[in-house]
Amino acid sequence: MGLKDEYLEADLETAIIRELEKFILEFGKGFSFVERQKRMIIDGNDHHLDLLMFNRYLNRLVAIELKHGVFEAADGGQMRLYLKWLNRYERQQHENEPIGLIMCAGGSREKIELMEMDKDGIMVAEYWTTLPPKAEFEQKIRAILAEARQLAEERKNLINGTTMLETVSIKDLKDDKAEPQE
Repeated sequence: MGLKDEYLEADLETAIIRELEKFILEFGKGFSFVERQKRMIIDGNDHHLDLLMFNRYLNRLVAIELKHGVFEAADGGQMRLYLKWLNRYERQQHENEPIGLIMCAGGSREKIELMEMDKDGIMVAEYWTTLPPKAEFEQKIRAILAEARQLAEERKNLINGTTMLETVSIKDLKDDKAEPQE
């Protein structure tokens, strides 16, 4: 996006707005831009959501917060507040509840998992202003692929009605050629 190592959150937002069509298309089909710096007045104080979008296929608002630094627990609380406000004051009766996306320069998987952000319809994504060194990039891609494979396997097992523990037990039984225990 043409950003140098040091930049302000507003610089990131401006760069994204400048390339809005490309940015929206990267999210997938059905997204439309609603508003930049969506103003929300809560307890008499102004709050501003960086980007507000709508997805036609999901039939819901998508709140996007851009963070300059790494993910912090307060970012999750802020997004929860924004989603509750959007649900109460902006969501139309025919729409599903809004969801949120926090884009930050670095993530903390443990914080995100502990906060169970996904249960509140909040996803956290990491953006890169420059590509990391090749070895680090390859390591990150391998980790992402491994996580995606694990999630796919877990989904497949849920669909088939087996848990990961049952899958391991069945595999062990097949490997050991032992009789199933009851």
